Amino acid sequence: MKTTLKIFMVICVSLLVGCGGKEEKKKEKIKLPTKTEKKVEKKVENVPASKTIDLTNKGIGPINSVTLGTQIDKKMVAHGEDVFKKMCTACHRTDKKFIGPAPKNILDRRTPEWVMNMILNPEEMTQKDPLAKALLIEFNGSPMANQGLSEEDARAVLEYFRTLK
Repeated sequence: MKTTLKIFMVICVSLLVGCGGKEEKKKEKIKLPTKTEKKVEKKVENVPASKTIDLTNKGIGPINSVTLGTQIDKKMVAHGEDVFKKMCTACHRTDKKFIGPAPKNILDRRTPEWVMNMILNPEEMTQKDPLAKALLIEFNGSPMANQGLSEEDARAVLEYFRTLK
């Protein structure tokens, strides 16, 4: 009986070893792309918000339309420059990035309405306007302060910006 048990055990172990545990391993084939299949990678340039051009967005605020004359109003420019120097130079330099973006050539990138709405309504602009939100991020979360300018002062600052080329 012991021999029969031993033979039975040997047969069972042989069956377990012989039948179980064999998994076929699939070899992964690495296919190299042919010349015609190679993908051409396009570099997508990340343009900072301060360099982004959007001449359709009028922003959010009280200004819906601004008409710029063909001639620059020198009296308005003088007033706008004075306002800018008193109220804006803590954060802005006319020709270089500082705490805020430089206004030089701003009207090549933004509509006059957007610029005035940003001056007059910076809180709502940075909450709802996509360009203003992106600028806020670009300038490390430094929000533009509402200086409480009148529409006349903001328009004068805009006229001053027209001279910054």
